[in-house]
Amino acid sequence: MSTLVIVTHPNLAESRVNKRWVQELKKQPGVTIHNLYEVYPDEKINVAQEQELLEQHDRIVLQFPFYWYSTPSLLKKWEDEVLTYGWAFGSGGDKLEGKELLIALSAASLEENYQHDGRNRYTIEELLRPLEATSHLIGAKLLPYFVQYGAAVLTDEQLEQSAQNYAQTVTS
Repeated sequence: MSTLVIVTHPNLAESRVNKRWVQELKKQPGVTIHNLYEVYPDEKINVAQEQELLEQHDRIVLQFPFYWYSTPSLLKKWEDEVLTYGWAFGSGGDKLEGKELLIALSAASLEENYQHDGRNRYTIEELLRPLEATSHLIGAKLLPYFVQYGAAVLTDEQLEQSAQNYAQTVTS
């Protein structure tokens, strides 16, 4: 199975979690890492190139830090421009049908804060509903989310375990 990991972190070099995840994925065969902020520093997305890349892979992973209960802005722009009517959905839009989609995110806050009685008042699953709806619309098979809670307070040992678990999830 060929896997495309679309990394969308506006400052990957300064990231602990997402950077470590990418380092671990680089060791894995059959995994293509595609860093949107590196490829598009001007945020001008080459739609045809992105669509071709998606078509070449069986599994698509969207990896990002959770910002303001959502994805980074470039990933939203990518969705808007790349997942077009007639290509990804709608009449004749079946290019992603049957592909696997994995959402992988790091959240600075602890898991207990993503509960109805927690500080954020909603679960991660509830907050990710737009991505779930997108997966349904494009006919992709949504895999269970990979979430690293408490990214801001991880020990080095926890970070290493997270990277190992993530690589296992992406490649299995």
